[in-house]
Amino acid sequence: MVKFSEYMADWLYGDDAYYRKHRDIGKKGDFYTAVSSSMFFGGSIAKRVISVIESGFLSPTCSIIEIGAHKGYLLADMIQFIYTIKPKLLETLKFIIVEPFAENRKIQLQYFSDSFGNNIKLTHINNLKELKCDDAFFVANEIFDAFPCEVIKKNQMLFMKNNELKFDKLNDITQYLSFSYGIHKGEIPIGYEEFAANMCKSANRYEFVTFDYGDRFARDDFSLRVYSGHNVYPFFSLTDFAKDKKINKNFDEFFKNSDITYDVNFDYLIRAYEKSGAKLESYSSQFSALMNFGLAELLEILQKNSSKEAYEQEINKVKILIDPSMMGERFKMACFRSQ
Repeated sequence: MVKFSEYMADWLYGDDAYYRKHRDIGKKGDFYTAVSSSMFFGGSIAKRVISVIESGFLSPTCSIIEIGAHKGYLLADMIQFIYTIKPKLLETLKFIIVEPFAENRKIQLQYFSDSFGNNIKLTHINNLKELKCDDAFFVANEIFDAFPCEVIKKNQMLFMKNNELKFDKLNDITQYLSFSYGIHKGEIPIGYEEFAANMCKSANRYEFVTFDYGDRFARDDFSLRVYSGHNVYPFFSLTDFAKDKKINKNFDEFFKNSDITYDVNFDYLIRAYEKSGAKLESYSSQFSALMNFGLAELLEILQKNSSKEAYEQEINKVKILIDPSMMGERFKMACFRSQ
């Protein structure tokens, strides 16, 4: 039998898997992200970077590092806004993307070349273990929902056997995690602790800002689901576990061709970072985080320096980021700092 986490890892990261192939995000893809919705998402984070540097916590020579960059839009948006607000910083900051897949690296380099020519140097690393620096600002958008997970129900966990799903007895590690985090039904992510520890070792001093959808605490239910062509399929509705199967599709039809994800349990993530020696600087909804970072001030600059039509067009995009019925409350932000 194969643990579900191994099956999910193969789905997303194995040979010819979903994230190994370049994927469109947005209207042509399987889902939208904050990055694909508005450049002011990256702009707000750029304002946070400047604030952290001006406070003295990070230096003007620190590394700005994105993890899970896709085409590189977020980091590029951040650079554009740093240029607008504090252009001198571009002479000293270093820009890095953590990207293990060659196809994505090629696309990111081309996008940076098209956007900045030779004015911005972009460096790639395969993983955080390769990084050693004095200070860094890490940023990630929707990466923790893509960590493989175990799926548990009371004293059982999900396995794959002969291309069929079945619940069987918890192994010792999953039983320990279930008890430690009080999760008795739902998803237990695998790898948060190692990821946090590697980040801690990679920089002497850092701040890490990450956005994802989920809740502060486990809700004691399944959230595992598949995204395909902007349709959402609860995972178990695609299996024989569904008592009244109303969806005429099976989960194996989506294997490696669609995204599979789950809600992030931020309490789990926070405790993983605290174990690594980091502290939680702040936790909030995406709406609150972007406003605290300075989104309103950036929109005021736009209003003063653009046409009414351009301003209104951008406001409509920003609404997707902050409207409580869209991304504003559904998505959360956690900010960690080294101690």
